[in-house]
Amino acid sequence: MKKVVLITGASAGIGKETARVLAKNGYTVYAAARRLDKMQDLQPEGAHMLQMDVTDDDTMVKGVNDIMTREGKIDILINNAGFGSYGAVEDVPIADARYQLEVNLFGAARLTQLVLPSMRQQQWGKIVNISSVGGKIATPFGGWYHASKFALEGLSDALRNEVKQFGIDVIVIEPGGIKSEWSGIAFDSLVKVSGHTAYQNLARRFADTFKTMEPNSPEPLIIAELIQKAIEARRPKARYAAGYMAGPSLFFRKILSDNLMDKAIMGTLKK
Repeated sequence: MKKVVLITGASAGIGKETARVLAKNGYTVYAAARRLDKMQDLQPEGAHMLQMDVTDDDTMVKGVNDIMTREGKIDILINNAGFGSYGAVEDVPIADARYQLEVNLFGAARLTQLVLPSMRQQQWGKIVNISSVGGKIATPFGGWYHASKFALEGLSDALRNEVKQFGIDVIVIEPGGIKSEWSGIAFDSLVKVSGHTAYQNLARRFADTFKTMEPNSPEPLIIAELIQKAIEARRPKARYAAGYMAGPSLFFRKILSDNLMDKAIMGTLKK
């Protein structure tokens, strides 16, 4: 029988490309996002579209129930919905910070709660949490984004050992730089929030530096194929990483002290 996949944040970037890749490779794919109009191009490729907002419990419950009614199971959950809201910790309104965590952390946690009963019953399942290199390394102005991804990493580690007994794997994907809408949204919010505050000079240096790196980032396909590799592995690793500077960044995080890591990060910023 075909494996049934639910993937959130499927209206663009990594989510859309993963839905496309898995649908082409024989999976029954339910592509979920707030706006159905952004996913129309997935329908001819065999994906089913699902309206879902990961900050709205009713839409999450309805979405999972609808899939269970049609398919009788959800084999793989890919928690991909997320965004980066950038700005100095002092400048970001707490309401915006809460929303960042609602989308990037609590939405993933709630969907996980909703799919686990059926996965436990069938004694098989895969939960894939899309974290980031930013779940291990924090840069200036990404405080709340990094907080959400660091938390998602910790949640995944706890969950992995809780559900292993039921034949369920928990896999973390840590993308580095990838061409997507993500960076535009992040840097627009940075300029809006901290572009005219006491942090404006450092904020502009940060934005200028990372904009020059964007052309080196690969297309989302590299992460979509990594996700497919992970879910098809007989014994998947706890973590997979790919994308611009993912490998070197995670390697240096392992070997450098906090002080040296801070110097390395700040040393990359344009003067």
